[in-house]
Amino acid sequence: MTAHEAYDWLEQHSKETAYLAAFGALAGWDQATYTPRKGHPHRAMMQAALAKLLHQRSTDPHIGDMLEQLEGSSFVGDPASPEAVNVREWRRTYDLQSKIPERLAVELAQATSEGQAIWEEARPKNDWEGFKPILKRVFALTREAADAIGYAQERYDALLDQYEPGATARQVEGVFKRLREATVDLLGRIEGSSSKPDSSILHRSFAKAAQEDFANDFLGKIGFDLEAGRLDTVAHPFMQGIGPGDVRLTTRYLEDFFNPAFFGTVHEMGHGVYGQGLLPEYYGTPMGTEVSLGIHESQSRTWENLVGRSLGFWRYFWPRAQEYFPAFENAKLEDFYAAINAVKPSLIRVEADEVTYNLHIMIRFEVELALLRGELEVDDAPAAWDAKYQEYLGIQAPQIKDGVMQDVHWSAGLIGYFPTYALGNLYGAQFFAQAERDLGNLQAQFAKGEFAPLLEWQREHIHRQGSRYWPRDLLKKATSEDLNPQYLVDYLNRKFGALYGV
Repeated sequence: MTAHEAYDWLEQHSKETAYLAAFGALAGWDQATYTPRKGHPHRAMMQAALAKLLHQRSTDPHIGDMLEQLEGSSFVGDPASPEAVNVREWRRTYDLQSKIPERLAVELAQATSEGQAIWEEARPKNDWEGFKPILKRVFALTREAADAIGYAQERYDALLDQYEPGATARQVEGVFKRLREATVDLLGRIEGSSSKPDSSILHRSFAKAAQEDFANDFLGKIGFDLEAGRLDTVAHPFMQGIGPGDVRLTTRYLEDFFNPAFFGTVHEMGHGVYGQGLLPEYYGTPMGTEVSLGIHESQSRTWENLVGRSLGFWRYFWPRAQEYFPAFENAKLEDFYAAINAVKPSLIRVEADEVTYNLHIMIRFEVELALLRGELEVDDAPAAWDAKYQEYLGIQAPQIKDGVMQDVHWSAGLIGYFPTYALGNLYGAQFFAQAERDLGNLQAQFAKGEFAPLLEWQREHIHRQGSRYWPRDLLKKATSEDLNPQYLVDYLNRKFGALYGV
């Protein structure tokens, strides 16, 4: 068999596997949106059966044979070519999947599907005791998977590397230390400021129908293709890419609070435009796949915060918001802008302001590390969680649903995932600074309703690159610099220093 024939076989096998995985993605989206409560056990069995089939396909020995035919050949001589990138990532995935026994892959799929359904029911009831058994099972299976994969330094690295290729816990701890010190310093200055924005403007009456109409308005204006996507309602918002031409966004509406639906939708839209920006001709291969969750998060956080919470953005959208929401009719833009950027330590990560947000990530990262290292038991996680919130943010959750149970990620098996949120903020600030150097004053463009230049810059430098480069290499290609936390630190100090006069 020639190298070309071996590549063709791998490409076809990869695409067929991706089509099957897309059914799983669709089933997961449906479970979160429309599946009847009594249908969750059956859905868990469906996902487990699919996980078994996908694991069999991803560990097919023929993959290894074909890769051996290609590796080292002139066919993949250029490491940045689509063929070489695909072969590199196919090898990475094959080696990873081959280390996980089929039995473990199936058990994980079933446990995490059950876990999400149990979390949805247990969280509103503050039912930690009812949730704890499945959480223990998910963590036990995840530790087993990490040990099967292997790691050079610690178990956490085997998990983090799946979401952020090349990253290690030690690297993250170093970057987080610099960011934490700068954040604590800025937060202290803000809390000592006499400036106290009035956030009551955000807690008025906002009809759900009006919020839905406004969402579809700004989604289309910014550049999310509504003919290649949709927006639905869930308990915990997410974006699910099904495939080319089908990217699903979800949100949640509170009729007495403006922020959750608007900023949650803009956040998921950032993920969505990344999914829509992938080159469809590479679908089913690494070149048509987002490179990492940190880079993914950089896109969502950029649109949510650097764009969606900016004054330029609202100079354009404020008149439209006033048309949709009578509650804003006589309000001043300056007051609204101050309110949506108010800094106050809070319990809920998804509702946190830009300054304190990363502290939420650091807390969960540290708790995860302790659980995986065996320094902390699941039974003791709530107390450890509360202690860190008291230490970092000066607050504690009166109810466990707003504490250790607030996020779906652990029950979904997304352990080792959380650092990517803060990495996304760091990447996003650095990308944004480079885009502004390349494009000029972005705030002035936003004020005129011009969002296409920034989106096209992201398309060129990030979205269309697929998995050509690992995260830090992609960042270097786009900005000519390695990851530098100072971009985020400077942005936060500049913006909030002006808002709070500090």
